[in-house]
Amino acid sequence: MHWAGRIEKELEKVLQHVTGIQQMRSIYNEKKSQFEIKRNNPKDLVERVARDISKLLNSKRKALEKLAREAELLQKEHEWQDGVKDGEEENLLENPFSLELEFVDDPNFKNKVNYSSSAVQIPTDIYKGSPTILNELNWTQSLERLFIDNRREDSSLRWQVFGSATGVTRYYPATPWKAPNKIDLYDVRRRPWYIQGASSPKDMVIIVDVSGSVSGLTLKLMKASVMEMLETLTDDDYVNVASFSEKAEALVPCFKNLVQANIRNKKIFKEAVFHMQAKGTTDYKSGFTFAFEQLLNETTAPRAFCNKMIMMFTDGGEDRAQDIFEKYNWPNKTVRVFTFSVGQHNYDVTPLQWIACANKGYYFEIPSIGAIRINTQEYLDVLGRPMVLAGTRAKQVQWTNVYQDALGLGLVITGTMPVFNLTADVSTQLCIICALPISRVIFFTSCLPLLCAAVQLGANGYTYAIDPNGYVLLHPNLQKPVTLDFLDAELEDSNKEEIRRQMIDGKPGQRKIKTLIKSVDEASHQYGKNSCCYPDNAPLPSPPLPDRPQLLPANLPLSVADFESLLPNSFESEGHVFIAPREYCNELELASNNTEFLFNFIALMEKVTPDSKQCDNLLLHNLILDTGIIGQLVDKVWKNKDLNTYGFLAVFAATDGGITRVFPNKAAESWEEDPEPFNASYYRRSLDNKGYIFRAPYRTGADDLLNPENDTIGVLVSTAVEISVGGKTIKPAVVGVKLDLEAWTDKFKILASNHTDRQGSNCGPHSACEMDCEANSEDLLCYLLDDGGFLIMSNQKEDWNKVGMFFSEVEPYLMYALYNSSFYNRKQSYDYQSVCEPIPTSSHGAAPRGAFVPTIADFLNMAWWTSAATWSLFQQVIAGMAYQSWFITDEVLAEGMDSRERGCVMIQTQYYFTNLNSTFNMLQDCGNCSRSIHTHRMLSSCRLIHAKKINNTNLLFVVAEKMPCNGCEIDKLSQEEEECILWLENTSDCGRGHSFGPSLVTLLAIQLLLLSQLACPSALLALL
Repeated sequence: MHWAGRIEKELEKVLQHVTGIQQMRSIYNEKKSQFEIKRNNPKDLVERVARDISKLLNSKRKALEKLAREAELLQKEHEWQDGVKDGEEENLLENPFSLELEFVDDPNFKNKVNYSSSAVQIPTDIYKGSPTILNELNWTQSLERLFIDNRREDSSLRWQVFGSATGVTRYYPATPWKAPNKIDLYDVRRRPWYIQGASSPKDMVIIVDVSGSVSGLTLKLMKASVMEMLETLTDDDYVNVASFSEKAEALVPCFKNLVQANIRNKKIFKEAVFHMQAKGTTDYKSGFTFAFEQLLNETTAPRAFCNKMIMMFTDGGEDRAQDIFEKYNWPNKTVRVFTFSVGQHNYDVTPLQWIACANKGYYFEIPSIGAIRINTQEYLDVLGRPMVLAGTRAKQVQWTNVYQDALGLGLVITGTMPVFNLTADVSTQLCIICALPISRVIFFTSCLPLLCAAVQLGANGYTYAIDPNGYVLLHPNLQKPVTLDFLDAELEDSNKEEIRRQMIDGKPGQRKIKTLIKSVDEASHQYGKNSCCYPDNAPLPSPPLPDRPQLLPANLPLSVADFESLLPNSFESEGHVFIAPREYCNELELASNNTEFLFNFIALMEKVTPDSKQCDNLLLHNLILDTGIIGQLVDKVWKNKDLNTYGFLAVFAATDGGITRVFPNKAAESWEEDPEPFNASYYRRSLDNKGYIFRAPYRTGADDLLNPENDTIGVLVSTAVEISVGGKTIKPAVVGVKLDLEAWTDKFKILASNHTDRQGSNCGPHSACEMDCEANSEDLLCYLLDDGGFLIMSNQKEDWNKVGMFFSEVEPYLMYALYNSSFYNRKQSYDYQSVCEPIPTSSHGAAPRGAFVPTIADFLNMAWWTSAATWSLFQQVIAGMAYQSWFITDEVLAEGMDSRERGCVMIQTQYYFTNLNSTFNMLQDCGNCSRSIHTHRMLSSCRLIHAKKINNTNLLFVVAEKMPCNGCEIDKLSQEEEECILWLENTSDCGRGHSFGPSLVTLLAIQLLLLSQLACPSALLALL
């Protein structure tokens, strides 16, 4: 495999010569006095980040406590008015523009807002003109002053919201309310932040009466009620669901104990509830016995160990099950019992009321579907009673998990705090449903990463935070509002399981781990070494840090002249400049377009001095230092090279300081990489790997094929610049080129050929001479693959338009042989945040009437021949002949409901190198072929395969003979993301109709038979 060595030497020589990597090292060495080396200390860094986050949360906490305290005073001082009229408040609700508020676009809220006023939202199922609602609107109007004061003290605050137990939501700043769906079903009392703040963690057992009397509409109401009850639970709660008639049993057999009320478990419960069936007779004692044993048994399984409660759904009964309560719950009454009478019936409800009142619970009625939402959430008011009695001990700020903001901010976490109704004495509060309005202050989860500067974490370092349940609050892989466990956000291994456990337990620690890391473009895996550190006392941030020192600029004075090389008038001669969209200064306006951002940056530098206090001097020093270094590289190397001579489309350099320069300027038109180097796949992969990293444009089999004749296909090649300072090796920059695929494919075939005189010789698969990749492309397959199994180059012209595809899409048998020989290994990862196409809903309906076949009686009736039926039959015959539809059975579709996207789990497989031997040979044998293309004799489908890794690159050189036939039976390897089907109910088939399209021959035969019988009456009488 001397060809591989030849390719390796040519790549090394040309890439070093054109990129100027050696000259760039020299430039860095010349400027040693302008920077210093500092190694990351993970422990100090994570503790500082934890302190910063704690400081941030404390500032929000103060605003929240102030709002809750003042809200209690305002509510206490308010005088109830029975005769209040629906005046301005009602008018404002009917028309959000009735006060003629002026709304202005605010990028912080991603919405139009008005800072001088608040707005109100009330659920659609609540009467807006009731005295309770109007009094609530009256006194909460005074909260506007507090909202405005809070924002004046802390401009980083986002929405400030007051949610009431009556359903009223007052939020600031005002913005027109936009329902997420066609029907506005928003109810503040159903929001996760309200539920979490209104009650303590709960251990709940739901028991459902499925006796024979529960059928029809009552059973449907019961199922819907239980599903709504599950939605009132959060990740801090634990739950189990059981059905009972003569005996009780868990609805989900594998849930032997209470389980955490997370999204996954609730989904399983709902599926089981949906399939409940009614049968047997009612026995309350069996249901309550099951529930009490679940709640009171001593187990090592995790529990909330706070509020314990039983929720019973039934259609009614006479039994009070008093002996069960005496055995398990009296006299301490540690378990609350809530009873729900479901459906419309004439049973005596006194026993159900007694059960609830005798066990510190509450009785609710659900006569129709409209009562489900309200009555399944009012139990939270009862659970608030102990919080009122606890006073200040219960007034603690709680932080929710990540969820989607209803007003359009995106992913947020929320601080929530209870507000108590202090208008009645304590003894009275124990008997009434106490109002528990919740105040909240929202801030972006995206604010948190800014607390830890990227220049300190490095390109492959990041900060994450989890809550006490192990769910991610902050993580670069968190994209959608789901309950995402830390182990699901990462590629799981035993080290990360231990890190998660210690963070939840509040134990500090630090460890180095070697783990697989998925690339930014999700095309490959690589091994990375990171240091992971976590602070004391809380599952707070833990930044995995790249185990390498950082290059930081010395504190040198800056001037506006240092930024001149960034001006667009220098692009034509020195190449196009992209700068990372970082927060260099407080007043710098971000922009979606990098050119616009560059103009904003230069304009700001003309107004303020670079050493201004409003600017981050560290970021600016890094930017200027790297700008000068790349500028010298352009003058010394790039300007003196004719890139076309070497088969290059562009040469580029990117640095930790945030500068990316692409030369020549016209190459920037097709530059699609992220302007933030730390987010660019080529940059991060180059830092974590040695040598040159090749990356073709990633494409799948579903993408359109490239056209090499019309499209210029470029392959990106990059490598890190290593310098040594003070005995430490650092990588402050990455340089690279973009190869012209067509030019380098020709060079690739020449390098993989035999430099001998071929005159008079004809090498082939059965000749004695050695074939090569250029002269014998019809018989010999030659490929360059990257470490993820993607095609980079091929000597087969028909494969040029497949560059960037997973190799199994190009040559499945050869890729299978490489994988089966352990040259590649694979790692499967799951994405729990995916959104899939909707499952087709039933849209089949009744079919239109098909072809009409007249009866014998019709033929005997002369009036029929002059009727519309005859004309209709004639039309059917003509239409059938015209459209040739007589042999087709048409499925008729009816208009269905709107389909929506659904959450799903996606699985993706990435491949990576495992066998790094210098040379690898194998014999692929697929048995015998039944025939050959050239001969009719039996041929063996064996072929010899050579594979060799090209040193100092991520390339694999593969040479194989073409197979005489495709006789292998293999499982085709795939890299594309696909849905992981855990379980799926087929709901598409719920009745369908077909239009009858009989055969034309059959129809004509029937007609001729009838006509012939009509011509012979005797035969017709015989038939009759």
